[in-house]
Amino acid sequence: MTDGMGPEEAHADTPGGSGRDAVVVGGGLAGITAALALADAGVRVTLIEGRPRLGGLAFSFQRGDLTVDNGQHVYLRCCTAYRWFLDRIEGTALAPLQDRLDVPVLDVARPEGRRLGRLRRDALPVPLHLGRSLATYPHLSLAERAKVGRAALALKGLDLADPTLDTEDFGSWLAAHGQSARAVEALWDLVGVATLNAVAGDASLGLAAMVFKTGLLSDPGAADIGWAHVPLGDLHDRLARKALDSAGVRIEVRTRVTSISTDENGRWSVQVPGETLQADAVVLAVAQREAYDLLPDGVLDAPERLLEIGTAPILNVHVVYDRKVLGRPFFAALGTPVQWVFDRTEASGLRDGQYLALSQSAAQDEIDEPVAALRERYLPELERLLPRARGAQVKDFFVTRERTATFAPTPGVGRLRPGARTKVPGLYLAGAWTATGWPATMESAVRSGVSAAGAALSALGRPRPSHLFDVEEAA
Repeated sequence: MTDGMGPEEAHADTPGGSGRDAVVVGGGLAGITAALALADAGVRVTLIEGRPRLGGLAFSFQRGDLTVDNGQHVYLRCCTAYRWFLDRIEGTALAPLQDRLDVPVLDVARPEGRRLGRLRRDALPVPLHLGRSLATYPHLSLAERAKVGRAALALKGLDLADPTLDTEDFGSWLAAHGQSARAVEALWDLVGVATLNAVAGDASLGLAAMVFKTGLLSDPGAADIGWAHVPLGDLHDRLARKALDSAGVRIEVRTRVTSISTDENGRWSVQVPGETLQADAVVLAVAQREAYDLLPDGVLDAPERLLEIGTAPILNVHVVYDRKVLGRPFFAALGTPVQWVFDRTEASGLRDGQYLALSQSAAQDEIDEPVAALRERYLPELERLLPRARGAQVKDFFVTRERTATFAPTPGVGRLRPGARTKVPGLYLAGAWTATGWPATMESAVRSGVSAAGAALSALGRPRPSHLFDVEEAA
C-alpha cells in the first residue's frame, strides 16, 4: 500500500532517481513501522536486525510440532496505530477484535458454580456502557462497586497532560479514592497489571490514567480485545517481511550495528561487519540500553537517563493437555497466582488435546524460578480453576521468560523517556520506551515508529503518506 506506487516509481522524482537513503536499526514493531512509513514516502530504506527474524519481543518459535508464541499479546480497539499496522501488512483478518468487550473472570475463592463474573460492555454511551457489568460484578460488594464508579469518574476528570500525574503512584491514588484492596485486586489490577506490567502501587498514575481513560472511558468500544489467531511470527515476521519487500526495503537480519556516526556534511555512517552504510537519516529502534550504547556523543542532553528507565519481566507458562479442559478462548483469574489464560490450540497447530498459555505479568518474583517449581505451583492452580483439568494428562509443560519484556512504568519514568527527535538532525529514536504517552505495548511501539518516520520525513523534505498519518502522531 504505497499509494499506488511501486518502489521504483516512488524514487523516480528525486535527482538521478536515487531517492533519499535511511537506515533503520532494529526489526521489532517500531523499526518495521518506521521502515514501511519511510519507504512509502519514497525513501530508500535498509532495515537491520540482529536476530534471525523480525518482530522483536513479539515472536514465535517451533517446539516439536507446536508453533509457540513467546508470550500472549493482545491489543484493544483503541490501539489505532497497531490496527493500522495490521492493515498495512494485510494481517487484520488474522488478529480479529471481539464484537464487544467480554472478559470472563474466575474467582477460585468462591464455591464451584458461582465463580464466574464478567466484565463486558453494552451498546450505550460512556460511562453507561459498563454500568450493568459493574452493577452485577459478583467479585465486589455493592459498596465496593459504588466506590469503583466514583473513582472511575474521578479518573476520567484527570488531565493526562499534567506532568505531576507521573510523580504519583496509582495505588496511592486509588486508596485516596476509597478503593479497597479487594477492588484493586478484582478490577484495577486485573486490567492494569496486564497493560502496564506493574501492580498499582508500582505504576505511574499518569500511565495508569492513560490506560483507563483511553481504554474504558473514551469510547464504548475502546476496550474490545483483539489477539492473533495465528502464530505471532506469521504477522510480525512473515507478513511484515512481505510488506517490507513489496515496499522496496532492504532487510538484513543476523546483522549487528557496531557504530553510528555523522560527517561534516550531515551524512550518517552505520557500521556493520564488513560494510559501512551511508544514509541521510537513521532511526534507532532498539531497546533503551542498546540505544545508549550506539548513540554518538552530543545527540541527547542526558543520555544516561536511558539507563535509568527500568525494565519489568513477563513469564509465560505453557501447558499441553491430552484433552480439552477449557471451553472459552480466554479468562482472567482471582485468588490464585494465575493471571490470564488463553487457548492457543488452533494457533499452535496442535491436533489433539488442548494447549493453554498463562500470561504472568509483573513476574519479578518468579522470572528465574526453575521449571519444576513453576510446574508444581501452576498445575494444581489450573486444576482448581478448571475442573476438567483434574483428570487430564499433561503432555508438555514449559515456560518462556522475557526478563526485560517492557520498560517499568514507575512514577517518574515520564521524564526519562525521550522523544523521536535528537539534538542532531538525521538521527531519530523509536521503541515502546520512547515518549509515546503509552505504556510498553505493541501500540506504543508502532506509534513510536510513526513518530520517528514523521520526524525524519519532515527533515528530508519528503511528503508524509496520508494513509499512515491518519494515525495520530505520537508526541
